[in-house]
Amino acid sequence: MWSFVENKDNKMWIWLAKDIDTKEIVGAHTGSRDGEGARKLWDSLPGVYRQCAVSYTDFWSSYEGVFPSMRHRQVGKGSGKTNNIGSFNCTMRQRVSRLVRKTLSFSKKKTNHIGAIWNFIHHYNASLT
Repeated sequence: MWSFVENKDNKMWIWLAKDIDTKEIVGAHTGSRDGEGARKLWDSLPGVYRQCAVSYTDFWSSYEGVFPSMRHRQVGKGSGKTNNIGSFNCTMRQRVSRLVRKTLSFSKKKTNHIGAIWNFIHHYNASLT
């Protein structure tokens, strides 16, 4: 999912990892959509997920160089394996006004933007228990 800071030319990609059983967001990174962003998402995952979990992603090439092949499956939209995170992205866009693409509630500072996203993620995870 992407949003922007200050103007639409300054895109910020939101990378998320969600545990399908607990529905908890277990990893996140906000930044560019390249290999560095994929690396930072991978690094944000707790060690047990990096060792045992299988990640289902779209066919974006950045994942291939970072996620180990034993822990990574590329799937299409029709597989249903990415529906859960897609649903969360929709919920986040509805509840965090600065993530809506056509809005007057955009962030002027990157730190405030990331803070609003993390605030929502922490609140969401806390509401699951």
